[in-house]
Amino acid sequence: MPFYVAPEQMMRDKADYARKNIARGRPLVATLYDDGILITAENTSKTLHKISEIYDRIAFAGVGKASEFDALRQNGIMNAEMTGYTYSREDVEARSLANSYAQVIGRVFTHEMKPFEVELLVAELGATAEEDRLYHIFYDGDWADEEHFTVLGGDPDPISERLKGEYRAGWSLQDAVRASVAALAGPDRSLAPDVLEVAVLGRSVGRRAFRRLENAEVAGLLSAGPPPKKSKAAKQAEQSEDGPAEMA
Repeated sequence: MPFYVAPEQMMRDKADYARKNIARGRPLVATLYDDGILITAENTSKTLHKISEIYDRIAFAGVGKASEFDALRQNGIMNAEMTGYTYSREDVEARSLANSYAQVIGRVFTHEMKPFEVELLVAELGATAEEDRLYHIFYDGDWADEEHFTVLGGDPDPISERLKGEYRAGWSLQDAVRASVAALAGPDRSLAPDVLEVAVLGRSVGRRAFRRLENAEVAGLLSAGPPPKKSKAAKQAEQSEDGPAEMA
């Protein structure tokens, strides 16, 4: 006879197991910007992509166990291609893909001994900014329609707080990239372009809206821009060193 385990305890153990292993992975940030959706991930691998194209205006991103989220990515591509071939390309929607992912992950979480150690993002580019969608699928099959931005993996709460403090509706790609990288890095370190994976779904890109940004382009976006503003204390210190300012 197997040992009896209360269902509540079993679900708690599975949730703790999945959360612990997902938190060990490198985080990922997705945010809206003026031309579409930006997805930025910390990724040191040159061959394993955490961000990929699913269909014309739909992107996929995953954190956690790479073999598991890559298998889910491939299934999503086949599902989208079959729907587009059977009906029309306009019938392929991120919402239905996110629902399919949530059902698969939830079924494994409930019935299998080991849950999936993944969190997924399905992003869809709309005709206008109001129609852009970010669907966040969790390890237990729950999913949410996020507004403005979302964070997957790592320690999401401080990353979300840093990004929330910088987010502005309709900001440029440069501002979005710089804020996303700063949120991922935190105050105690910096991230070089060669350890980042950055992609966009852009309305100006074309029918296949997914575009992956190369390291040189990311470096340009991070280095460009006006110099940082000086704080009030720094200005007062400079005036005290130079003496009183002359009146015009």
